[in-house]
Amino acid sequence: MDFNMKKLASDAGVFFTRAVQFTEEKLGQAEKTELDAHFENLLARADNTKNWTEKILRQTEVLLQPNPSLSGLPGARVEEFLYEKLDRKVPSRVTNGELLAQYMTEAANDFGQGTPYGKTLIKVGETQRRLGGAERDFIHSASINFLSPLRNFLEGDWRTISKERRILQNRRLDLDACKARLKKAKAAEAKAALWSDEVEKAEHELRMAQTEFDRQAEVTRLLLEGISSTHVNHLRCLHEFAEAQATYYAQCYQYMLDLQKQLGSSRGEMLPGTFVGNVESTSPPPATASPPALAAATGPTVPTIPVVPTVVGAPNSAPAVESLNPTDVKPPASGTRKARVLYDYQAADSSELALLADEMITVYSLPGMDPDWLIGERGNQKGKVPVTYLELLS
Repeated sequence: MDFNMKKLASDAGVFFTRAVQFTEEKLGQAEKTELDAHFENLLARADNTKNWTEKILRQTEVLLQPNPSLSGLPGARVEEFLYEKLDRKVPSRVTNGELLAQYMTEAANDFGQGTPYGKTLIKVGETQRRLGGAERDFIHSASINFLSPLRNFLEGDWRTISKERRILQNRRLDLDACKARLKKAKAAEAKAALWSDEVEKAEHELRMAQTEFDRQAEVTRLLLEGISSTHVNHLRCLHEFAEAQATYYAQCYQYMLDLQKQLGSSRGEMLPGTFVGNVESTSPPPATASPPALAAATGPTVPTIPVVPTVVGAPNSAPAVESLNPTDVKPPASGTRKARVLYDYQAADSSELALLADEMITVYSLPGMDPDWLIGERGNQKGKVPVTYLELLS
């Protein structure tokens, strides 16, 4: 390989001179050309813009894709990075919601789509699929309209600014080195006239260095002042990101409202005793059903028998319960228990016993009776009571 030894030696000399100048400045042994206050403010503003852009970019990526192994594919972010560098389109991936929808649909097919559980899995799965699609659209919009401009600034404008700043730093070191040489030459000239040529040479080098420094300072200043345009562009992108996020959450809210209505309208199709909907922890259940979770939330101090309520008048209700005549019921010789009433209960007909929360009653079961109901006695009053409204005491 043919090396230009003269150029190589010149570059090495320049590098050594800059290193010496930089070291002497750090040690306080050499003067340093200071930039004006406005220029320093531009530099600080540019640095802050770069630092905060990096942080916002990284955290937005975490927000949009919190799981780096999305869809069971480890290193998805690394793969996407490689696709971007190769200028190829990133392959479409299923979102977590769409994957959950797939599992729910497969489970419904396995359990039977005609069963209450299978029907509900289908409905919830379809909503999850729609939520996943909305998430995909939001991620796509945010990536194009928000992440890409931030990334382009860091990989484009900021790299250019950093390059010109490094050049400006080198020009300043060259300028200060020329100033130092001129100062030494003038000091020697005062002692010997032979140094006049060295002074002229040093002055020429100083003028050249000052010209190069001023030119580079102007180039760097223009780039730094362009940060204001960057802020305006990022502001527009931020508005688009917020609008996309608002649209996404509005879609999710509407999808969940639709699902709530579907589940509420199909309550009668569920298994007996299944309760659908939001129930406040302090509210008693409806007369026809009571959620098991609500009984658990009350935190009974005495263990209860796990049961589920039934719908009054349902086809599988026991005939013995529906045709009960309280006056004909005789308590068994053994098997009666005490129970504490958890919630108020309004009797639906004369065969049932109305209940008040926290009162104590005696309960027992009869042969052939629906397991979701018991016979309750309070003094000389007697009637059917739903098990889920009771805390059976041992």
